[in-house]
Amino acid sequence: MVITYFGNGSFRLQSGETTLLLNPDNNRLKADVILRTLAGVATEELLSHTSDEGMTISFPGEYESRGIEITGLPIMEESSDKFIKTAYKVLFEEMTFVFLGHLSGPLDAALIEEFSEPDVLVLPAGGGHFLEPEVAAKIAKQLEARIVIPSFVKNADAFLKALGRKTDVTEKFVFRQKDIVAEKGRPVVLKEV
Repeated sequence: MVITYFGNGSFRLQSGETTLLLNPDNNRLKADVILRTLAGVATEELLSHTSDEGMTISFPGEYESRGIEITGLPIMEESSDKFIKTAYKVLFEEMTFVFLGHLSGPLDAALIEEFSEPDVLVLPAGGGHFLEPEVAAKIAKQLEARIVIPSFVKNADAFLKALGRKTDVTEKFVFRQKDIVAEKGRPVVLKEV
């Protein structure tokens, strides 16, 4: 598995020929599955679809494509009649990934239980419209992820301090499940490409 960061909340996960994109900023990147964690309600029919280029998922529900199992759950307290925020739990290559996308406040107990103990957790930790670093670190600890990757950050120092961990910035994260099985709360900070 290779995880690459494109800035803001945009990531690519690739295993062999299969790719998943999370929150791409534009249409130049292609993937088998595209997940969007923030979508306008008026665009629902346009954005949740399958085409020759792959499947785009923008709303809560259960999906399966190319051997990737996806469960999208709404973040009700942060959604409105104009947009829906969705958090995803993804089973890809026998590993569990949790993408908290555009989250700006604590998770409720039901979502904490649903998303607990992922292999990889991607969560916004830059403050402002997203989780403050201290709140992001608390959620990461509650979920007990093996690997924690911050998104929407220019500098991850405040998040790492709140997490009580240190790490170097890396260009991409390359791993197999066996490489992370003994990890607990290890931060991985990716450089934007």
